[in-house]
Amino acid sequence: MRYVLISDIHANLPALRSVLDDIAARPEIDATYHLGDLVGYAPWPNETVALLEESRIEGIAGNYDSATATDYKHCGCKYEDPHQAELAHVSYEWTRRHCTAETKRLLGRLPFRIDLRPNGGHQLGHAVILVHGTPTLNTLYWTEDRSDTFCLNMAEKAGAKAGDVICFGHTHKPWQREIEGIHFVNTGSVGRPKDGDPRAGYVLLDMSEEKPAVEFVRVAYDLEEAMGGILRSELPDEFAEYLKTGGKPAPVEADANVG
Repeated sequence: MRYVLISDIHANLPALRSVLDDIAARPEIDATYHLGDLVGYAPWPNETVALLEESRIEGIAGNYDSATATDYKHCGCKYEDPHQAELAHVSYEWTRRHCTAETKRLLGRLPFRIDLRPNGGHQLGHAVILVHGTPTLNTLYWTEDRSDTFCLNMAEKAGAKAGDVICFGHTHKPWQREIEGIHFVNTGSVGRPKDGDPRAGYVLLDMSEEKPAVEFVRVAYDLEEAMGGILRSELPDEFAEYLKTGGKPAPVEADANVG
């Protein structure tokens, strides 16, 4: 089985469209799944959820999705400074107000985790475990600098064994590691990368051989369309610059306009 895994779209409809077009040009793909955080930070939450529904792409709930669906008090996001926290609060409140009841219903029915069995459930074989943050919480950040001990602890909680693959997003930075035969894959971000590359990112996971093969793919999209949509909305203007720089914008003053 050959899978496409997409994550952290964050209502960036132009990025999602380009990624889906890129996927459609790959006839060898057997299935596509999303790893959550469909909404937040960009002005197309309803359109993004509708397009995934129309495309019949199944997936799991990110922290932004489950928080929005339940009208929780905050999105469960991590902030680097008070200004960033202020911007994130504006984004979350905007998203909660603009998501329709149908969008919230679809977000609310997303499962926490999906397990894939490429060889079927009738025989032993490698599993692909999909979560958003970690197997314990969709708010916990699984960054590349986490220790091998942390990774193996998460694998134990997920019930993973050698040859299995645990895939997750949430940090918006793609990476992979193999520890004691277990593969750990962060799928990066379609709509809001934070690794300095503004292009949309996703993962190709090939489970057709004995050892899983992972390929990170980057796709250019219409940044001007995405930035223009943000600037025309009530979302913070800085979100547009964030997209342009791949998550590495210049420092801003504490009293900067938050849109």
